[in-house]
Formats: sequence, structure tokens, C-alpha cells
Amino acid sequence: MTPKEQELINYAHYLNTHPWLAVLFVAIAVWVIIWKGIALWKAARNNSTPWFIVLLIVNTLGILEIIYIFFFSNKKNQE
Repeated sequence: MTPKEQELINYAHYLNTHPWLAVLFVAIAVWVIIWKGIALWKAARNNSTPWFIVLLIVNTLGILEIIYIFFFSNKKNQE
């Protein structure tokens, strides 16, 4: 057995003994996808290319996306 195969077996065993960890990873992924999708959609609608690029590349677990949605995206809509 190669070291890579042993490492995969160890990861699988760890996830089997700690199922809450897999649930946590899925929940975080769903959280990030939802906020990133909304923020990217608003940035595209506001023709905000710099924000779109930053939001697309930088991953902050939804924090930057939430800041953009609630503080910066509305300024374009009001003008």
C-alpha cells in the first residue's frame, strides 16, 4: 500500500468516526455558495467589474460577500 492510499484510508476512517465534520463541511460549502452567488449577481447587475473580480477570486466564507451586499451594492441602485 502506498503512502497516498494509506492517507486516504486515514481520512475516510476519521470521517466515519466524526460524521459531524462532513456535515459541517457541507453546511459551510452551501453557505458560501449562496452568499457568493448573490454577491456576484448584484456586482454584475451593477456593472461593478472590480468587485466582481474580487468576489470571484477571494474566499472569505461569505464575509466579504455579505459586506458587499449590504453596504456597497445598494449605493449603485440609489444613484
